[in-house]
Amino acid sequence: MSFFSPYKRHANKFNYKPRYYDPEREARERRRAELRGERSDDDGEYTPGKYIRTRKAAREARRAEKGEGTSRMRMWVLGVGVILLALFIYLILPRVMSVFEMAQDPSSRTPQESAEEFNPYAPIVVVPNDYEEGDDIEIIEEE
Repeated sequence: MSFFSPYKRHANKFNYKPRYYDPEREARERRRAELRGERSDDDGEYTPGKYIRTRKAAREARRAEKGEGTSRMRMWVLGVGVILLALFIYLILPRVMSVFEMAQDPSSRTPQESAEEFNPYAPIVVVPNDYEEGDDIEIIEEE
């Protein structure tokens, strides 16, 4: 592991030579096509971006053929979505907000909850437990 070297190292290079490519044959076929009157720009040969351009052109042609059908459908879906959102805001949201308001408002509590609040400084009432095992329990009702 050396950190710096005065000699510049080159990356490994890949020496690829196509096995079945014959440039003379390609030139011969191109000349024959020109002599026969065919186009000289080689439709059969791949050019970078050829398939992407053809797909894009086909997609644009399909959209132009359909016309405004897709935009009308989008407008209907958008309109229905806006109506549903407005109904949610108008009908459901006030009910949800009233629940939160009731939770924060102390006057809306039930009288039982507000009557007996815990006072940590009040005296503790101790009730003696005279019950022992085996004794019968008497229930005395006061009138």
